[in-house]
Amino acid sequence: MDRPAPLFTPVLLVGCLIIMVSFAVRASFGVFQIPIAEDFGWLRSEFSLAIAIQNLAWGIGQPIFGAIAEKIGDRKAIIIGAVIYAAGLVLSSGATTPFEMQSYEWLVGFGVAGTGFGVVLAVVGRASSDENRSMSLAIVTAAGSAGQIFGAPTAEYLLGLMSWQSVFLVFAGVVLALILSLPLMRAPVSAGKAELEESMGAILKKAFRDPSYTLIFLGFFSCGYQLAFVTAHFPAFVTEMCGPIMPGGMLHGLGITTTSALGAVSISLIGLANVGGTLLAGWAGKHYSKKYLLAGIYTARTIVAGAFILLPITPLSVIIFSVAMGSLWLATVPLTSGLVAHIYGLRYMGTLYGIVFLSHQIGGFLGVWLGGRMYDIYGDYTMVWWIGVGVGAFSAIVHLPVRERPLPVAPAV
Repeated sequence: MDRPAPLFTPVLLVGCLIIMVSFAVRASFGVFQIPIAEDFGWLRSEFSLAIAIQNLAWGIGQPIFGAIAEKIGDRKAIIIGAVIYAAGLVLSSGATTPFEMQSYEWLVGFGVAGTGFGVVLAVVGRASSDENRSMSLAIVTAAGSAGQIFGAPTAEYLLGLMSWQSVFLVFAGVVLALILSLPLMRAPVSAGKAELEESMGAILKKAFRDPSYTLIFLGFFSCGYQLAFVTAHFPAFVTEMCGPIMPGGMLHGLGITTTSALGAVSISLIGLANVGGTLLAGWAGKHYSKKYLLAGIYTARTIVAGAFILLPITPLSVIIFSVAMGSLWLATVPLTSGLVAHIYGLRYMGTLYGIVFLSHQIGGFLGVWLGGRMYDIYGDYTMVWWIGVGVGAFSAIVHLPVRERPLPVAPAV
């Protein structure tokens, strides 16, 4: 009798480490929104555009790095990504104008792509058994949330000790250190013979002609919009819009004495809640229809975001929103990547998921940029919130017609 394949493998553990560190740094950028603006007197929209460009570059780079990984190897792609990521952070630390910062964020975004979901989820997916794949993808995704838990508070803490420029340099060193873990990341190719023989051109043509792939692509847009907007602007939003933290209260007793600290902690709470939410999504994806789970998650996000902006913004409502949205935060990732793998196979999962992820990052670009732009025009984020509510409802609807069954494999010509 064959023993069941182990869930926790070196490939899974190293994948979790890479995603955790990559996302810890990426998720901290919202904390720098106010310090950088105050340092140079920039408009809110100028650093917001830099973060938006980072998200767009991440999206553009994701299918590119997916193809690189499938061509020259996963570990080489991650090394290239880590070097570009670190270089972008080092150059960003020396930026003194908005144009410089925005230019360097192209490198940071490409670096995130090389150390992010597209490459790591593909290698973990190929290394996992059929029965463990859904949960393995969820665990790696949850590791990104773990990075978010300590990324923003770490940045906030370091800003109390050093300049924001020095914090960027510290983060660059940490990203480069990821390369030391790569010798453990050796993944077998887990695909059938016919699937291995199918050319990339054939599978891309097949996916682009399939209406379900288009629906998955469109549906992932709102996820990027909502996540990037909240990551980039929520700390500043809480700092400026939240009611005061009462002395002697529970938050005060925990050392959260300012709305600035609450803004950083809120990002951590989102990440903490998402660990459980993502693992639950991974378990559910193994037992239930992924497209209906995705529709349900986007519906719940729409309700949570709408209720939050309609009610008074208080420390309690910030905490409730952070926990509720956090439980839905990256739960879409293992389900979306698992849906792509289920329908189109594992051989070119990195490229196919990377293309879908481009939609996510186009949404991220607009969420971050519109947040800064509309803040400068109207003095608040209300309109951006309501756009997020609308696109969330759209994503819930477009997943319903997806045909959740594997397409036949065509041999290479």
